[in-house]
Amino acid sequence: MTPSPSRMTRRTVLAMAAAVPSAGALAAPATDRTDIRALFREHGASGTFVLLDAATGETTLADAGRAARRLVPASTFKIPNSLIAFETGVVADADTVLPYGGGRTSNPAWARDMSLRAAMPISNVPIFQEVARRVDLARYRDWLARLDYGNRDPGTVVDRFWLDGPLRISATEEARFNARLAQKALPASERSQTLVHDIVRLESAGGATLYGKTGWFVKRGETSIGWWTGWVERGSRRRWPWPRSGWRSVAPR
Repeated sequence: MTPSPSRMTRRTVLAMAAAVPSAGALAAPATDRTDIRALFREHGASGTFVLLDAATGETTLADAGRAARRLVPASTFKIPNSLIAFETGVVADADTVLPYGGGRTSNPAWARDMSLRAAMPISNVPIFQEVARRVDLARYRDWLARLDYGNRDPGTVVDRFWLDGPLRISATEEARFNARLAQKALPASERSQTLVHDIVRLESAGGATLYGKTGWFVKRGETSIGWWTGWVERGSRRRWPWPRSGWRSVAPR
């Protein structure tokens, strides 16, 4: 059985981040943590994990080779997509209601107009496709370069490039991107970055707050790729854990 992304990520990401000692406490940067790999095996998956420690800039990896491999970001792109929407002004704020378009959807919960605040937790594809059509390819090329996001390539299909490619990014690059976002250090306004923080905040537990987004790349005949990207804050301390997994069966997006 393919594990549910919500069961795997929310229950394990905080634990995984907490279980890794701060980079300053390590004798040397770890490049391959077999204990973290074991967590993927427990869920019947193969994957990678990247943890960037804000206090030291050190990175902890599980499977460095996989962490460096660029793959389609799928719905994790909703994080930069929201930032670009706010910065370009095509969406005024997190509560602006957008039309879903009226077409058929694979998820009945998507079949209504809603704001980005409502669309983010249910990963509403039609709403973010509407955002993309408003932004247009020329502005995506500009913003992907400004943000130094993966291979910076939106291709030629404005409302599918993060779902099917050609846009690709590695887990290590995701970690670096979201580390800057967590610190509001991207080349974008503080207002826009604060709005994104607000809509990707997931939960708080044990004095820590978790921000993040899942993503699923599913294509017939190819290995399905599951992403979890985000960051954990505890007081003034921030860590950015990125598990990414691959399954042979088709998983829900």
